[in-house]
Amino acid sequence: MLKYLRLLLLPFNLVYALVIFVRNQLYDWGVFKSTSFDMPIICIGNLAVGGSGKTPTTEYLVRLLRNYKVAILSRGYGRVTKGFILADEHASAETIGDEPMQYYRKFKDITVAVCEDRVTGIKKLKDTHEVILLDDAYQHRKVKAGFNILLFEFDKLCNWQMLLPAGNLRETFSGVNRAQTVLVTKSPKVIDENSLNRFLKKLKLSGDQNLAFSHIGYQNLQALYSENQVELQKKQEVFLLTGIANPVPLCQYLTSKEVILHHFEYPDHHRFTEQEIKALIKAFEEHPAGQKIIVTTEKDGQRLLDAKLKDLLLNLPVYYLPINIEINAAEQAKFDQKILEYVASAK
Repeated sequence: MLKYLRLLLLPFNLVYALVIFVRNQLYDWGVFKSTSFDMPIICIGNLAVGGSGKTPTTEYLVRLLRNYKVAILSRGYGRVTKGFILADEHASAETIGDEPMQYYRKFKDITVAVCEDRVTGIKKLKDTHEVILLDDAYQHRKVKAGFNILLFEFDKLCNWQMLLPAGNLRETFSGVNRAQTVLVTKSPKVIDENSLNRFLKKLKLSGDQNLAFSHIGYQNLQALYSENQVELQKKQEVFLLTGIANPVPLCQYLTSKEVILHHFEYPDHHRFTEQEIKALIKAFEEHPAGQKIIVTTEKDGQRLLDAKLKDLLLNLPVYYLPINIEINAAEQAKFDQKILEYVASAK
């Protein structure tokens, strides 16, 4: 059904492509204004909609830049608020978005802020910070970031992709030209020469653009409402709750651990309702297995901190699975060095 719907949308791709082309040209020609700042601004983004790993990449940069005073500025997708907001003890996924909430809870020594107007947000942060990370702002060309990291998922980059609305690309591959580094996420730990040459041919990188690959590192399960950690057990019944763009790698990882999976899948950034959580709890409690747990992602877990949902789940074994990105060994030193050199020279 989805295949036929995409075919019906193909004529609109021409309109979308024209609009995006003209918009980018107007920025390139200086007709539309891009604001530069006299400080290190690093943008993390992608060309395709969906989960390419922006959140763990941003977290990697926070750790890499631990010797600097860092701020993360996000649009705050899915929040019910407007304008510039600094994350504080009163913040929630509803007020700042699930990804900024994850950053705020995980990194206590950095600033997390949201603002749909990135220029305004940077102006409010620049005097008290040394580096600003722009989360998901590659198409936000009102800001001219000094360093752009463009992400692609390994499997999707292997395949042919189309522009929106029939496909999932926000802009054409010519957008790669604005990136200083291209990071291919969810990759094998070692890239064979054929794959590397195919990607280089497709991306058409210039000599000063860097290409790196990363893979997902899964951590121990962390209790959502306490400090407990556990490990997965073989034959354990896992009730998986996700509202992310691409849960396939997570499902593959859990399956590799030989658990029995019951997947409750929802769209990216889905705001879980009490009825949906009650349906999950009902399935969990009615299952006769003795070894059973509820598992979600760290991002989805931020939305489960809502008071009403927390009351429903508090006495159940609810865990989230933390992940990080690990830059492949062959490229890590160069990837890190290029970013650190930029920050040192732009500061």
